[in-house]
Amino acid sequence: MHILPKLHYWWQAKRSSFWFVPTLIVLDAVVLATLLITLDATVELHVVERWPLLFGAGADGARGLLTAVASSMITVAGVVFSITLVALALTSSQYTSRVIRNFMRDRVNQAVLGVFVGIFAYCLVVLRTIRGGDEGGFVPTLAVLGGLILAFVGIAVLIYFIHYVSTSIQASRIIAAAAQETLAAVDQLFPETLGDHADDDNKANLARALAMQAWVAVPAERTGYIETVDADALLGVARAHGTILRMDRGIGDFVVAGTPLVSAVDPGDLDDTITAELNAPYVVSRQRTVEQDVAFGIRQIVDIAMKALSPGVNDTTTAVMCVDYLTAILVRLAPRRIAAAHWPDQGKLHVIARGPSFAGLVSESFDQIRQNAGGNVAVLLRMLGALETIATRTLSPDRRRVLGQTVEEIAEAAERTIDAPHDRARLGNRLTRVREVLATAPVVFVRAHQDGLEVR
Repeated sequence: MHILPKLHYWWQAKRSSFWFVPTLIVLDAVVLATLLITLDATVELHVVERWPLLFGAGADGARGLLTAVASSMITVAGVVFSITLVALALTSSQYTSRVIRNFMRDRVNQAVLGVFVGIFAYCLVVLRTIRGGDEGGFVPTLAVLGGLILAFVGIAVLIYFIHYVSTSIQASRIIAAAAQETLAAVDQLFPETLGDHADDDNKANLARALAMQAWVAVPAERTGYIETVDADALLGVARAHGTILRMDRGIGDFVVAGTPLVSAVDPGDLDDTITAELNAPYVVSRQRTVEQDVAFGIRQIVDIAMKALSPGVNDTTTAVMCVDYLTAILVRLAPRRIAAAHWPDQGKLHVIARGPSFAGLVSESFDQIRQNAGGNVAVLLRMLGALETIATRTLSPDRRRVLGQTVEEIAEAAERTIDAPHDRARLGNRLTRVREVLATAPVVFVRAHQDGLEVR
């Protein structure tokens, strides 16, 4: 029941490591060397007679060539690894340590390291088979030529890697990569539109209806961050025991072993078997991931903005860029149905979910930036512009009310920290415009379809 989520978690962990992809490339290089050596040993290709200048090297010449290629590739591999570590350290200190995982899982970084180590392994395998003089005389000409070609491939990869690293540590690329990953998670987790006036973010009515129930807490078995939850498995456990489950900890929350993870209505005798069944759908890890946790993607961008606004860095442009990409994420979220408060099965309630809300994601995006942007007119103006843009994308009164409250919080921060009359006037004009947008009906978006027009 829980195999697929566990396999997905395993794959994500391996994909984020520096050893998995390089190991696969090394194995491929060994297989390639073996195939070419076997071809040289079993098939008479007569390539030496046809192209003596290209394939006519003796055993000593072949050994010298492969030795030079192997030694240079392993040296370059060490340089590449050192450059990667420097880039990671620079990114962690300049932006935030939360984005280091994005560098580690970058396929280019993994593939480049694998290419150089793979060429080294290829040369070792071919060197082992070269025989000369009294040893029987065997030079795998195709395999030696393959080593020469791979050496030129390594040179091209090194040049590309230097260019790639120089661009990958730029603030715009790091922020855009985090935003792109978060937008992909939004599209995967929240594909449905909200509707004209529906909003299921508020769980107050459901909570009141179940307030009188006797809940029994099921403790967590591990300490860490909840990375994923298998919704189907959790629903299946609730259905099998004929109970209602309430998630006390949601995706992205930190849970301590022995503290409540799930609560159940009359689950019977709470033995180790039931506890294990209710813990099995949860994947608890040492760190958060974006795949099922949109708030963590937002958190990465907010952390970069916080570092940019710190007195030691004072990089307003980077902070403004972070606000822009947060706007893109919230614009995508504004018309989406974020999370159901409960998971029914054939009309019967089984699981009360704990997940993100639009208000929580807006607060995650702007609260700390607002608190650290006191006196920074550029950032405050850009935040007001962001809220104006987001407001045009939702018809929900509750969500527009959340945006209005955030606008007033920014207005209070500006009133308290901005002294220059000209700057106060600019902020006042923008505040007036944003309040007007929130007070009027939002723009209705019309999209053409084959069967007519869809209005949302």
